[in-house]
Amino acid sequence: MNVIKTNIEGVVIIEPRIFLDERGYFYESYNQQEFDEKIRPVRFVQDNQSKSTYGVLRGLHFQKDEHSQSKLVRVVEGRVLDVAVDIRQGSPTFGQHVAVELSSENQRQFFIPKGFAHGFSVLSETAVFQYKCDEFYCPESEGAIAWDDPALHIDWKIPSEKVILSPKDSHHPPLKDSDYLFDYGKDYYRL
Repeated sequence: MNVIKTNIEGVVIIEPRIFLDERGYFYESYNQQEFDEKIRPVRFVQDNQSKSTYGVLRGLHFQKDEHSQSKLVRVVEGRVLDVAVDIRQGSPTFGQHVAVELSSENQRQFFIPKGFAHGFSVLSETAVFQYKCDEFYCPESEGAIAWDDPALHIDWKIPSEKVILSPKDSHHPPLKDSDYLFDYGKDYYRL
């Protein structure tokens, strides 16, 4: 796999090595040993999948404290814009984001470490989105910031009037008013 660094340390794009022939393609979508060596040691414990239609925007979500999650995300059908926002207080990149297009064509994956809010918008007619998490989901630990916070300058690549949100995602605060931030100096990783 090829690991592409982004402008925020720890947030990386992964391009798998794809083998094509007349039958189609094959690639290794995840290899624990290679991931640990090239990115960081992480033990994923939960896989999730969603299917959404054009204009659906999910995010910007995170889990707090000991339930915080790193995520490895990919698209198996369709195309999305995936976004990670640094919400680690004291970080030199606090409030900045990385946005990457993930699709069934480019087969890219995106690693979002703990300490980031995460979301995606669906750019194709439908999209099937998969992600691995290194902590189990805990509803009591949910946190989120507004997808349309003007201070974040995120271009979701869909017109705002076409955005489809869940009722919950319609009411999150901007980053400056968030009641929770991660501590940049804290090590949130344990195996």
